[in-house]
Amino acid sequence: MRPTATVLVYSDDAGTREQVRLAVGRRPAADVPPVEILECATLPAVLSALEAGGVDACVLDGEAVPAGGMGVCRQIKDEIFRCPPVLLLIGRPQDAWLATWSRADAAVTHPVDPVALADALADLLRRRPAAVGG
Repeated sequence: MRPTATVLVYSDDAGTREQVRLAVGRRPAADVPPVEILECATLPAVLSALEAGGVDACVLDGEAVPAGGMGVCRQIKDEIFRCPPVLLLIGRPQDAWLATWSRADAAVTHPVDPVALADALADLLRRRPAAVGG
C-alpha cells in the first residue's frame, strides 16, 4: 500500500463532505496509513477520479442528488475494474438492505457519527491490500 490512502468522498452537499473529512481526520485508525481526501460533488467527477486510478476507498452519500450514492455505488461496482471498497452513508438504519442491494462494502447512518465512520473506513482500508494483491 502507498504511504497514504486516497479516499474519495462523494456528496452534492459540501457540509456532508466536510463532516466526513472531519470524522476521518488524518488517519482513521493507528494501523492504517494516513488518508488524503478527494472530494467529488458530481457523478462525472466520481467516474473520472475512479477511472484515473489510485483511489483506495470511497465514501458515498446515499442522499446525494441528482445521483444518489446507492445508485452510484451499484454503477461503479459494475463499471470500474477492481472497484475500491465503498462505505455508504445511509439516511436510516432501515435502509441497510438498500446498501446491500447497491453492493456497498459497509454502511453507516447519516448524520455522521465520527467514531462509526472512522471505524468502518479503517476496516475497509485494512482489507484493501488483499483485494489488490490477489
